[in-house]
Amino acid sequence: MKLVLRETSPEARSLASAAGFLLDLLLAGLLVFALVDRLAPPQDLPWKPFSLNQPIGLATAGKLARIGADPAACRAALREGGVRFAEGETRETGYCSTRDTVRAAGRLAPAAPVMTCPLALGYALWEHQVLVPASREIMGSRLVRVEHYGTYACRTIYGRPGERPSAHAHAAALDVAGFRFADGRRATVAADFRSGSDEGHFVQAARNGACRVFGTVLSPDYNAAHRDHLHLEGGGYRLCR
Repeated sequence: MKLVLRETSPEARSLASAAGFLLDLLLAGLLVFALVDRLAPPQDLPWKPFSLNQPIGLATAGKLARIGADPAACRAALREGGVRFAEGETRETGYCSTRDTVRAAGRLAPAAPVMTCPLALGYALWEHQVLVPASREIMGSRLVRVEHYGTYACRTIYGRPGERPSAHAHAAALDVAGFRFADGRRATVAADFRSGSDEGHFVQAARNGACRVFGTVLSPDYNAAHRDHLHLEGGGYRLCR
């Protein structure tokens, strides 16, 4: 019996070459993914779990948005980060609401204001990963209190009739006025935002760090209405001024 060998067609050789090239690309991609997954910090990788104990990274904002959209996941993230909280009371008044809010423990004064869970989670991250390290590095002292003007206010933007509701109307924004330190010093937005003192550097660091956590951060750089506080607001479009 005579064996007959058929010559492979050019089209078949081209297809085999392309398939081999694609396989090489796939293997290279899997290798790169494995290296990134192993070597890159978890805060930079969107598929890695979120933790309040991780520094702010490339993927942090996306993780906060994803967790914030799930009330159960948001509360779990607070618990896992060691943040004690109680459920907030629900008030409904026209366009205003405190639905799905919490009262979380921390350095805020007045203590435990009512706020949405995503705002509470963002604040906890800001306190842990921005304020506490900055107080040590810039002030050389421990942060003991974060003074604020409140979270919930049933009003429109700037209180103007006919304007859209403010984020405060849903307890989704926090107005921070100043900071107290263990050595007795105090830094305020009104007095120190534009100063070259340690207090001024701290307030600037607080604002700049907030821009990496919150969707909207408004300061004296934005307008006169924010001359004495930092307005911190969660999701939506990003604005840092």
